[in-house]
Parts: sequence; C-alpha cells; structure tokens
Amino acid sequence: MRSNNLTTVDQPELALARKADLMDVPLELVLKQPSLSGAVALCVQLSGLDDKEIYLSLGIDAGHWTRIMKGDAHFPLNKLNDLCTMCGNESPLIWWAHSRGYGLVMLKSEAERRAEMAAAELLMEREKNKLLMQLLQGKAA
Repeated sequence: MRSNNLTTVDQPELALARKADLMDVPLELVLKQPSLSGAVALCVQLSGLDDKEIYLSLGIDAGHWTRIMKGDAHFPLNKLNDLCTMCGNESPLIWWAHSRGYGLVMLKSEAERRAEMAAAELLMEREKNKLLMQLLQGKAA
C-alpha cells in the first residue's frame, strides 16, 4: 500500500564547493585584463578553486564553462555576485567599474556600524576592568 501523504523534511543545503578566502586583488592586475571575461577568468584563477567546483555550484553547464574560460562565451551576469563570493575576490566588479570610469568604495551597513561601535565600547570596558583588577591586586599584595 502506497501513501499519498508524503511529508517533506527540511534539510540544510550542502555546499557543493568550498569558498576561497577573501583577498584584495591589486588594481593593476585587474586593469590588465582586456575584457570582463578576462576579469572573470582572473577571479577564478586567483581563487585557487577547481573549475568543476565553481561551475557545478553556480549551475553552469561544463561545456558552456569551458567556452567562458576560453573567452568564446559570456559569463551569466546574474551569477556574478555568487562567483565573487565563492572566489573570494571582486575582480570582475572592479574591472567593470573602472571600464565605466568609476571606482569602488565598500559601504558599511547600519548593523556593521553598530557592531563596530559595540566592539569599541567593549574594548574600552575591558581595559577599565583590567586596570581596576591591577589596582585591586596591587593593594592586596
């Protein structure tokens, strides 16, 4: 007897690939690229990840990926954010901005600003606490 009442189980999604560590890429290296495709290839190369890890995670066909890396096909722009996140660098974004005459500035969100302020306040409180403990220990000794 088959049941028609199948329930789904929420399972966390497993990452198909590892992510590269974040890195700053020298501007000169990015600007040497002749095209956005070159900047995408640089992004991938600097990541140290295998091509297969990247194209499988991004849902790009292996044949299309090969053509992208050869410069014979275009990288899907709707996957550019995911590529940069996975590869740990912003080479394509930097190249594109400079090709249009713009520079990039990292923006901080309000949450990031608040977190930085809280971290600075915590550091000050820890320093006060350390000084008070030293004073107390100095009197007790």
